[in-house]
Amino acid sequence: MNCGYVAIAGKPNVGKSTLLNAMLGTKLSIVSPKPQTTRQRVLGIDNGAEHQIVFLDTPGLLAPKYAMQAKLLQIAETSIKEADLLLFLLDAVDGLKDEDEAFFKTYRRKRTIVVINKIDLVTKEVLLTQIARVHQVTGCDEIYPISALTGFAVDELRQGIIKQLPEGQPFYDPESLTDQPEQFFVSEIIREKIFESFGAEVPYSTAVVIDDFKEQEGRKDVIRATIWVEKPSQKAMVIGTGGRKLKAIGSMARRDIEKLIERPVYLELWVKVREKWRSKEGDLRELGL
Repeated sequence: MNCGYVAIAGKPNVGKSTLLNAMLGTKLSIVSPKPQTTRQRVLGIDNGAEHQIVFLDTPGLLAPKYAMQAKLLQIAETSIKEADLLLFLLDAVDGLKDEDEAFFKTYRRKRTIVVINKIDLVTKEVLLTQIARVHQVTGCDEIYPISALTGFAVDELRQGIIKQLPEGQPFYDPESLTDQPEQFFVSEIIREKIFESFGAEVPYSTAVVIDDFKEQEGRKDVIRATIWVEKPSQKAMVIGTGGRKLKAIGSMARRDIEKLIERPVYLELWVKVREKWRSKEGDLRELGL
């Protein structure tokens, strides 16, 4: 079999998580139009008759400005180093910027594929120009134009990946989709609903910690989680007048959690303040980052 680890990397908001979900045919990584949604490495396994691709969805590459961003960059760098193949994603609308070129030179691996995503948003002429420039600047022959959102050319990319992977034995059971626990994805779903519910400030100042996850045979599972924010004003925004905002977040999250674990759930959310947690190494560790 062709088996290996494949790191999906690129700047924030180029569609890395959307691509992972498209490859797996299911929603594993949370997605949002806002950049820097992904904070952890998300491992997803694509199993086939003659292949096993272990995808690593990584936080966006950027120049860090505070402790949390530095931690996210470290997660991305580690995933790239451990991978057998690098998928370097570009946005077809933005094209290859100087920042992309610098990241490509820094993280390029012996086995590298450049993926130009979101081609459904540009004309054929623009796309051909982008492909020519990417080839000229990077010298990479493996360039795949795709639309992760619509699924266009995703299967062609999959075949290109398989050809680049070494032969060997599968790393995981062929029935496995991921190696991460349900609690991780539950916290991610709650965080996704916060991203969907607020503008720029609140989602980036928010962390979600699962305090209790109790499976109960014949009854609803009980999940209790804390939403951590940095300011009292953010706490008030998340709770909302009469608790209505928090209730709405909980209802949306509960529906997606029940789809994920295929069991009924009682979800209880609390909101607490931990000032400047994104800038403190100790707080980042305690909050699971």
